[in-house]
Amino acid sequence: ECRNTAIVLAAGQGKRMHSKIQKQFIELDGMPVLCYSLRCFQESPLIRDVILVTGEEYVSWCREEIVKKYGFTKVSNVIAGGKERYDSVYAGLCECRDCEYVLIHDGARPFITDEILKRVYEQVQVQKACVVGMPVKDTIKLINKEKQIKESPDRSLVWQAQTPQTFELSLIVEAFERQLKEDCSHITDDAMVVEKQMGVPVYMVEGSYNNIKITTPEDLVIARAFLNV
Repeated sequence: ECRNTAIVLAAGQGKRMHSKIQKQFIELDGMPVLCYSLRCFQESPLIRDVILVTGEEYVSWCREEIVKKYGFTKVSNVIAGGKERYDSVYAGLCECRDCEYVLIHDGARPFITDEILKRVYEQVQVQKACVVGMPVKDTIKLINKEKQIKESPDRSLVWQAQTPQTFELSLIVEAFERQLKEDCSHITDDAMVVEKQMGVPVYMVEGSYNNIKITTPEDLVIARAFLNV
């Protein structure tokens, strides 16, 4: 039996969405965005249990209106996240019980698939730390504070990170415990913590161009188009 836990982050404020409803709770084809990824984890034989991390004020609402209503029996706990993403991730890690690998996923990414989970699980057993992502389609420019272009990295080496980011549990927990003693203001994803604190290489695993994060209103238009294909 797989001892893999998915931590699903649904504590984001979603300020770029310009909506009263947080992005992970916006309805997409009659179902909240968050439910799509939870359904994928629910149906995947690779996932034993799910820890849902949300805003303190949404914990009981998520238990009733998401977990109970849609029958997500694998959700073993719904907990309050912290101020920043890394606080929420650490809160989720602290709830992991007897787990081997942990998959950290953004609740605002509804189009995760079982194929992606299989690819990342296969890799993490060998590499211990993996991030799902895709090659960028555009040329990327690195600029300075004056908006002057300083560098044009080789496009074939530039990938866009997605989630789930997947790690051996003991590795990511130790990385976070070390990181939390330092300044965390620059931490925007979990792999950065492992790279910085543990000196362990993190491997990129192919995700999907459909595995978008719902961040701005136009993302909802794209998401609806994906659903109607």
